[in-house]
Parts: sequence; C-alpha cells; structure tokens
Amino acid sequence: MIKVAPSILSANFVDLKPDIEIAQSGGADLLHIDVMDGQFVPNLSFGPGMVEAIRPITSMPLDCHLMIENPERFVTQFCQAGADIVGVHVESTPHIYRALEMIKQHGVKAEVVLNPGTPISMVKEVLPIVDQVLVMTVNPGFGGQKFISQMIPKIQQLNQLRQTGENDFAIEVDGGITDETVESVYKAGADIAVAGSYVFNSEDPVAQIQKLKTRTTA
Repeated sequence: MIKVAPSILSANFVDLKPDIEIAQSGGADLLHIDVMDGQFVPNLSFGPGMVEAIRPITSMPLDCHLMIENPERFVTQFCQAGADIVGVHVESTPHIYRALEMIKQHGVKAEVVLNPGTPISMVKEVLPIVDQVLVMTVNPGFGGQKFISQMIPKIQQLNQLRQTGENDFAIEVDGGITDETVESVYKAGADIAVAGSYVFNSEDPVAQIQKLKTRTTA
C-alpha cells in the first residue's frame, strides 16, 4: 500500500489546522509542504515560519520540498523549524552533495528531487547518502497539473537501482496523482504519493486519501 502525503499547497491557507487534522484523521502518512521562491519556479509559497507553525499541530512527519535556488542557504532554518524530511532539487544548486550532507547533519532525512527533464544519471553519485528520491511527475511550481506518464520508466529505473542492495532510499512521486494514476506509479516502485488538489479540492478529503490507498492494496 502506498503512503499518502497531502500537499498543503491546495489546502486553505487562511485556516490550515482543520485541513491538516482532516488529512491526519483520514490516514495520511506525511504532510507535504511545497516551498517556492519565485525564481527556481514561477510561484511563491511558504517559508520556515510556516513549518514552525505547523509542527505543534500534527504528529505527521513534515516533508518539506524546497523548490528554491541554492537551497543550502535555508536548509538549517527548515531543519530547525521542525522538518522531518527536506528535499532539494539537483537542478537548483551546483553543490547538491553539500546540500544533502547539511540536511543529514541536522538529523533530518535528506531527499534529492528530479524535474521531469532531468535524467537519473544526474543523481547517481548522491544515491548512497539520500533517504528519499522525489520524482516530479509534473513541472514544478503549480498544483492541479496533468500527470506526465513518461515518468513511469524513471521510477522503474530508480527501483531497479535500489534493488541491487547498494542503495536504500524511498521513492516519492509528486504531481497529477489521482486514483487513476496512483496504481501505475505504485507498480513502478513508488512508496509515497504526494496529492494536493486531488485531496483538498474535494468534498471528502478522507475518502480521497482512502481511494489512493485502496488502489494500491495488493
């Protein structure tokens, strides 16, 4: 069964607590926090202050996805704010190894993120030190986009790489996840599915979370 990480990018920014509580009571496994700087991606969202505010109101692990230029400038702040996982894009810094090591030095799980156009070869050197790999299945920056099915082989390749026994990391997918697309990413090897608009833009977020889990029960 796949783990579900609802993204608060599609939640009610004015009053996040009820949406977070609904997600947790509905069986969500993590809470995904999209951090955007308006430069690496054409959108702005949350800073470490939001993570610090959310930390006391949920026991779910906070999965912080940094879509920002030179993320090593802010890694320490997000780790200290209460993040359990911090993801950084390989495309966002020339010092990806350093950025990932910084995360791990804070006792936080380190995740490397790949955009749709980025091949796995770009992250092979850091796979031995990461806890998680996030495959973007849409172009980053906005919610509600259509799933890019061409990313399935990338998930499969990552799954094959960890089956050699040399690497041990979880595979997360983000973008266009619905009850119609989750089964294919799960079969390809994904462990965690981020779902924003599918969960929070529905009349029954709990039912949506359960649908994702039900479709991957096998």
